[in-house]
Amino acid sequence: MGKTSDLTAVQKTIIDTLHKEGKTQKVIAKEAGCSQSSVSKHINRQAKGRKKCGRKKCTSSRDNRTLQRIVTTNPFKNVGEIHKEWTAAGVSASRTTTRRLMKDMGFRCRIPCVKPLLNMKQRKKRLAWAKDKKDWTDAEWSKVMFSDESKFCISFGNQGPRVWRKSGEAQNPRCMRSSVKFPPSVMVWGAMSSAGVGPLCFLRSRVNAAVYQEVLEHFMLPAADQLYGDADFTFQQDLAPAHSAKTTSTWLKDHGIPVLDWPANSPDLNPIENLWGIVKRRMQYARPNNAEELKTTIRATWALITPEQCHRLIESMPRRITAVIEAKGAPTKY
Repeated sequence: MGKTSDLTAVQKTIIDTLHKEGKTQKVIAKEAGCSQSSVSKHINRQAKGRKKCGRKKCTSSRDNRTLQRIVTTNPFKNVGEIHKEWTAAGVSASRTTTRRLMKDMGFRCRIPCVKPLLNMKQRKKRLAWAKDKKDWTDAEWSKVMFSDESKFCISFGNQGPRVWRKSGEAQNPRCMRSSVKFPPSVMVWGAMSSAGVGPLCFLRSRVNAAVYQEVLEHFMLPAADQLYGDADFTFQQDLAPAHSAKTTSTWLKDHGIPVLDWPANSPDLNPIENLWGIVKRRMQYARPNNAEELKTTIRATWALITPEQCHRLIESMPRRITAVIEAKGAPTKY
């Protein structure tokens, strides 16, 4: 018969149950299908609260609290930096021990979420906007054509420093890094609705009001014809300077295009942001050598987006709005 360490979970349960009922070790051994010595050792181990043998831990509870404080204070440090700071505090432990203890505490090395920083005024406006739109139906959202610009780089590997965080801390402000709007890079404009995607526009220069109005003329209007035909629709755009310029507002009004009011700094409310994410994930293994090859890859990947994918993203609008209301205007997981 096997040793105590060879007992299965079922055997251990049987032993514990029969022992509580006051059965003798001989009877328990017969019922559990193991030796009487194994039963005796298991019962004694449970009585002493001893789970397993092994080398004594080299760190104390105080040392572990110090490590947790170091990680929590600056979660963007790598293991080497954390280990150096921990040992400088008088702890004698290896780098492997440092990593293992961090894992035991629940920390995992993850790519940080990127969310815009919102001030209280912006949060209040987001909350008011969400409450105003909370009763909109899927049919009403399907009449909205969402648009946005996105940055595409030749290399997708550089995602910045990683962060140490526990499960459920993805949206914790201390575990997130701030995004910078429109960093110097190749920019692409696109539009989508529940019916699918429109044509892409590659922006060659800085987007001012005049350039943006050309984008609307040559790409937004054709996208509207493609996605809606003669049906009515509402155009969505964020509050970038070129979008909110008086001349742009006049252009949209002259062309009879209603514009959806939109809260500032709210990419988490725009489903096209998720569509850009889908495209970039599909392109993560692409290795274009120049800007033209990059554009070709983007066009080909964008063409693979199906109306069903777009429809599912549009259907998420009520959930996004509910999330904003529950977060009282703070950034959400979307």
